[in-house]
Amino acid sequence: MQLKREIFKRTILENPYIKQKPTPKQTLFLLQDAIEVLFGGAAGPGKSSALLMAALQYVEIPHYSALILRRTYRDLALPGALMDRSKEWLMDSDARWNEIQHCWTFPSGAKLQMGYLESETDKYRYQGAEFIGIFPDEETQFTETQYTYLASRLRRPEGFPVPLRLWGASNPGGLGHAWVKQRFIVEGEKYSRVFIPAKLQDNPHIDQVTYTKNLQKLDATTRKQLLEGSWDAVAGKMFNRTWFKIIEKSQVPSEIFKVRYWDLASTEPAKGKDPDWSAGAKIGILNGQYYIFDLQHFQKTPKGTADKIRDIAVLDGREQEIWMEEEGGSSGKIAADYYAREILPGYMFRSERPTGSKEVRAGPFSTAAENGNVFLVRGDWINAFLNEAEAFPEGEHDDQIDACSGAVNILNSSAPPGKGVGFIKH
Repeated sequence: MQLKREIFKRTILENPYIKQKPTPKQTLFLLQDAIEVLFGGAAGPGKSSALLMAALQYVEIPHYSALILRRTYRDLALPGALMDRSKEWLMDSDARWNEIQHCWTFPSGAKLQMGYLESETDKYRYQGAEFIGIFPDEETQFTETQYTYLASRLRRPEGFPVPLRLWGASNPGGLGHAWVKQRFIVEGEKYSRVFIPAKLQDNPHIDQVTYTKNLQKLDATTRKQLLEGSWDAVAGKMFNRTWFKIIEKSQVPSEIFKVRYWDLASTEPAKGKDPDWSAGAKIGILNGQYYIFDLQHFQKTPKGTADKIRDIAVLDGREQEIWMEEEGGSSGKIAADYYAREILPGYMFRSERPTGSKEVRAGPFSTAAENGNVFLVRGDWINAFLNEAEAFPEGEHDDQIDACSGAVNILNSSAPPGKGVGFIKH
């Protein structure tokens, strides 16, 4: 600990580029040695300044490289945001700013890059890059796949005297609320991920009275998230990840009736676009309880989608019922006919044209989950499904929920006698 304090004194307190003395909570953050750390929770504890301090901590070391990120360039360039704050701290120093590349270069040769990931595919702009430290601000604005891709950009030479760090800051809420909560609040300790909670009261550099009055004007959920830093405050959600029970395959009852239900979106991702996904849920029912065995989830061309569905059908077997959501209009009928004749001949394939909104169709599935009657058979698809479920219906994507809702509704109407919802065991 003494050595850590000495390093902190040299790299933070005596660092000529850091223009603000860290608060006790910022100090606690900066003393961490875990690779993944999350700082914040509530609004106003000095999260952005803490990230800038962390990014500047080792700039006296040659070949050090750091990346600070926001979701959009506009977020990055707002008055008082990180790029503006870096100029406030560094413009009169011996660091050089490149306005085109949005990068600071220090006399040691160290670099501090400012970046953004507005679309899902923007992460590939950093495909060949290597960073010692990556610092996403407002982490819940990013997708989990963007975050995990960034982790692959962390590298250092053998014996390099600076630790690898993927350190972020965030409030609860936002499109990434569920995965950030899961990664740091729910399972963080298990995987040596550190969460440093901090509130407005922890920051003496801000007008706390006025800021608190402004936060009090927000709706109850947002106020609880930003003023109290509550990760449990959510609004308008139909699913909670704690409702689902994860079980092993060996725990699944035998002779269970199953269907595979597909919700299609035959589009590949492109630069600046993140189209819908195709999703295929394999779900069984027994005595009013549902078992999700598998969820296929992918973005492919129409041909790639058809090939994938044929391959999954082969794996599932010819005894498996296959259902598909039929889109409105003649194109939906044409697609269903194409799959019946060309892709899945010899299989028990049917299509249906559902009615009602997505929320209405998801109602029976949501109710079953809330009552503890939905089981997830362990697989690598579970976390992505739970993230989408908790964000539904406000999330960016709802394909997996659509597929599960379709399967549950089919099971409710077509399960054999003795295996449907009328035989719930209490």
